[in-house]
Amino acid sequence: MGGLAHFLEDEGLATTQISLIRPQTENTKPPRALWVPFEMGRPMGPPNDPAFQTKVLRAALALLERDDGPVLLEDFPDDAPNVTDAAGAENGEGWFCPINLPPPPADLEAGGGFKAAMEAEIGGLTTWYDTALRERGRTTVGISGMTIAEAKDFVCAFLDGETPDNPRDDVVLGQCLKFAVEDLKAFYREAAGAQPGQNSGKEMNDWFYGATAAGKAMYALRPIAFGLTKELDDSFMGTFANLLLIPASQKYRIEKQEA
Repeated sequence: MGGLAHFLEDEGLATTQISLIRPQTENTKPPRALWVPFEMGRPMGPPNDPAFQTKVLRAALALLERDDGPVLLEDFPDDAPNVTDAAGAENGEGWFCPINLPPPPADLEAGGGFKAAMEAEIGGLTTWYDTALRERGRTTVGISGMTIAEAKDFVCAFLDGETPDNPRDDVVLGQCLKFAVEDLKAFYREAAGAQPGQNSGKEMNDWFYGATAAGKAMYALRPIAFGLTKELDDSFMGTFANLLLIPASQKYRIEKQEA
């Protein structure tokens, strides 16, 4: 976005932006940028806090009124509420996830273990997902065009050594697999997000990738997707496995598994 801002400015359109990675913004040198000390994925701060988000947005727009350029990088002065405070939310309650999911079997790969374990988890999460959907009136689940059960079966087919047919003719198989994975992640996160308290993205990722069978499936899927890149001549499959399947903050688990 920083590079694009220069082209827009050359056409006479003033720009401003929010930066989450300060060194990157320093390198691209956009005309105006507000660096915020928030976690990745939350450029406006924590969710469900419109007053704070408005404050961030106003600070970014206020840079348009400044004339001390041509390059201006301003630091937002406040930390995000409920994120850096070890006590959790302002009311004293941090996020907790009391969903009693069945513990994943020790050997998930044996006899369709991932599929059975994920079916049990999805069954335990469905009520909470429905609660979240009623309260929010929206969902990010659905990009794959599959039901959650279908998305689970599609992903588990790869884990069981199969290469399923592509159910869509508008995207390559790797892209379809990414969509199914994203729907599963969104389902788990929206269900868990219905729990009391405030959670950081790190807490949510730690829970998903560290404590659920679906999260463990992501690690098992990674080498499979890599292997299919050349076999299927699907370059996106490799990009998905390397960059999109597991967040950088959770890749340390790969090193532990390989050690």
